[in-house]
Amino acid sequence: MVRPVRQEDLGGLLELLRWMDADPARRVLAPEARSEDELWWAADEGWVLEEGGRVAGYAALYPFRQGGALEGPLVRDARPAPLLERADREAVERGWHTLYAFPHEANAALRNELAAAGYAPLHTSYFFSTPPRDLAYPTPAGVRIERVENLDPEVYCDLYRASEDAWSLRLDWTALELIEHFQRPDVRLWYAFAGDRPVGLVELETAPEAAEIAYLGVVPEARGRGVGRALLAVAAAYAFSSGAPLLKVRAHDHEKAAIALYERLGFDLSDAVVTYAKELG
Repeated sequence: MVRPVRQEDLGGLLELLRWMDADPARRVLAPEARSEDELWWAADEGWVLEEGGRVAGYAALYPFRQGGALEGPLVRDARPAPLLERADREAVERGWHTLYAFPHEANAALRNELAAAGYAPLHTSYFFSTPPRDLAYPTPAGVRIERVENLDPEVYCDLYRASEDAWSLRLDWTALELIEHFQRPDVRLWYAFAGDRPVGLVELETAPEAAEIAYLGVVPEARGRGVGRALLAVAAAYAFSSGAPLLKVRAHDHEKAAIALYERLGFDLSDAVVTYAKELG
C-alpha cells in the first residue's frame, strides 16, 4: 500500500535510508536528513510503501525544470512499481509533462525498473572531491582571469551557452535571478578573457563543509590551451584560502577531458548519478 508519510514511519524510514547508505548499488536521490526531527521536515510530503506493517519503500516529488523530479523510489525487498505509478498520477495532476529520476550508476536493479516504467537515461554525472592542496597553474599567454563583480546577464548567458551545449538550467533564469544569485556572499564567478572577449568561466559555491565548482567551461575555440585548468586553479586557491576543507567538482559522461583532468589531478570519485527522464504526454 502506498500512502503519505506519517510521523510513526520515521524510524522505519531512517532504517531504510541507512540501509541505502551502506551500498552504492542501493543509492538513489533521497532525503539527506538522518535524524527523526530533520527527516520529518524533509519527507513529510512524501509517500511510503507499506508491506506487512513495515516501511518497504519511499518516494516524493518536487518541481524540477519544466516538470518534476523523484526522490527515490527507494525500496528494500519490494518492487518500486507502486511508488512509480503514484508518482505518475501525482505529476499528471500537477500538470507536469516530464519526470526525472536520479539513481546511482551502480543501482542496476532500480535502473532496470525505471526502464521498464518508461524512463530513459539522459546522462551520467560524476562527482569528484579533493582536500586542500596546491592546484596552482599558470594562466596561459594572452589570457587573463578576472573575478566578476557586476554581472551582465546577457554576457553571462552568451558565455554559458557557448561553453557547453548540454548546459541549459541557468538559461531559464531571469536577469534579476542571475544578478541576485551572483550577489550572494557564498557565490563567486570568474571569467577568462582572450583580449576583451570572455572565453571561459568558473563558478564557485562555498559552505562550511565544502566548496563546490558549480560550472567550469571554456568555449570550443579556446580549448586545449590550459584555460580550464587555470580557471580551476583560481577557484581552488580561493576555496582553500577561505578555509574550505573539501573542494567538489562534477562532470557529465560526455565531458571526457574534464573527467580525465580530475583523475589526473588526483581527485577522488565520490559519486556517479544517472539522470533518467520520462515523458508523461
